[in-house]
Amino acid sequence: MWKRFRSNMGAMIGVVLLLSVIVIAMIAPLIFSDGPWQMVQRPFLAPFAVDGLPLGTDTLGRNVAAQLAYGARVSLLVGLVSTVVALLIGVPLGALAGFYGGYVDEGAMRFTEFFQTIPNFALAIVLVAIFEPTLTSITIAIAIVSWPPVARLVRAEVMSVRTREFVDAARLAGLSKPRILIQQVLPNTVSPIIVMASLMVATAILLESSLSFLGLGDPNSMSWGYMIGAARTVIRTSWWLSFFPGIAIVITVLALNLIGEGLNDAFNPHLSRKGKA
Repeated sequence: MWKRFRSNMGAMIGVVLLLSVIVIAMIAPLIFSDGPWQMVQRPFLAPFAVDGLPLGTDTLGRNVAAQLAYGARVSLLVGLVSTVVALLIGVPLGALAGFYGGYVDEGAMRFTEFFQTIPNFALAIVLVAIFEPTLTSITIAIAIVSWPPVARLVRAEVMSVRTREFVDAARLAGLSKPRILIQQVLPNTVSPIIVMASLMVATAILLESSLSFLGLGDPNSMSWGYMIGAARTVIRTSWWLSFFPGIAIVITVLALNLIGEGLNDAFNPHLSRKGKA
């Protein structure tokens, strides 16, 4: 699998781009010790107009490069944590529904459909608006709107795996149903879950940026969406204030999608060859 993943040029480009963003996020406090909120020069300085400010300053004279670096920390953190929380909700629910079937499946799927009847972004806005906009509430809101597809995917995979011969052999060996589910069935559903998780992180970053753009982000945390939202009134005169965070979002989401496609091809080589043919 690793060899197939490495041979995918798009996936390796995605890995390099994502690692670059992660490294910048990690070393942000070392490069920009003043932080993203400190005023360092007069407002609206264009990129490279002053030494030490390669991306210029914003409406309050703050370093745009520092804001980008610290914004990467927030975007990656929200994307990763919300995805983990969504997986912790969706995987067990989907596994129980797919393995036991019957009333358990009916109840779990009706519960899942209840969340899917409301558009994800609209539900996220409502949840964040109800609570005080903080990183915690934003992360929880994104996780709540992200878990239903995970549950449906895991359910379908478990329903496919539970009919295989090795599962029948485990039943004949006297293993209990929970043990069969945990030890025999779930390990064979890991591949699609990993692929979906990589794409979910990208979606979570877009959702967080959209919420911050609308003013529903954490006012104490610098994010790329906050930068774009704060610069929308001066987009014609100070293009760099929205251009650079927009490019950062595009690069990060593109990297995660390339990695997701590479993982999908690596885990499902037959599907990849069929698509190329």
